[in-house]
Amino acid sequence: MNKKVELRKLQNIVVRCQKCPRLVAYLQEVSLHKPKRFRDWDYWSSPLPSFGDPNARVLIVGLAPATNGGNRTGRMFTGDRSGEWLFRALHQFGFANQPNSLSRDDGFTLTDCYITATIRCAPPDNKPLPVEIENCRPYFLKELDLLKKIKVIVPLGQIAFTQTLKSLRLKGYDVPPLSFGHGKSYLISKKKELRTSVGNGLKPFPTELRTITLITTYHPSQQNTQTGRLTKPMFHKIFKMVRTVLLNKSSESRVRS
Repeated sequence: MNKKVELRKLQNIVVRCQKCPRLVAYLQEVSLHKPKRFRDWDYWSSPLPSFGDPNARVLIVGLAPATNGGNRTGRMFTGDRSGEWLFRALHQFGFANQPNSLSRDDGFTLTDCYITATIRCAPPDNKPLPVEIENCRPYFLKELDLLKKIKVIVPLGQIAFTQTLKSLRLKGYDVPPLSFGHGKSYLISKKKELRTSVGNGLKPFPTELRTITLITTYHPSQQNTQTGRLTKPMFHKIFKMVRTVLLNKSSESRVRS
């Protein structure tokens, strides 16, 4: 299976999604009533595809596209203040080729990192309804299947954290009750099954644990960054933690080989 092709097929389904009438109507309204500073933009105003490196070991999970950010530009976190913080940090720690992105065709690329979101449409007041989150969940679950090299997940904010835990439970991970807070790190595992020949057939049996490290952070929203709840040193600490986990994972792999 070609992961890049399968991810592209999935995103082609995402951008055509119309499961949530409230969000479909809201995006149409937004495209007709643009703020003056963006009146010359042709708004994307559709569900946003996730993007990044198909072989990524790091998965960033946002909440939802910003109405005049990703919903305008057509790429997650592109053209909004949260994206400025996120992309600057990703660039500083070697996951992005440039420190910011203003449009989806400006050459911005990710290495060893993939960005997705809890829901793919910008919701009114940045508050998705529970049913809208559930409608979007199958896309995230499919991404978890396709992104087989993920070692670290970084949910941005408490809602993304809560929904990521729920999705991991649905994928068979043993997830105990966990508390949210900035800079916490959790190991989450599930038994990985391989098939082996038994008699005349194939029988699955658990052979090893697959472990993902979950690192929590406050969302780099203006509400957090402009009030000092989240500072740049605090945010960059998260990606130092990510790099440390990846370094340790690489060392473990070399020892086993």
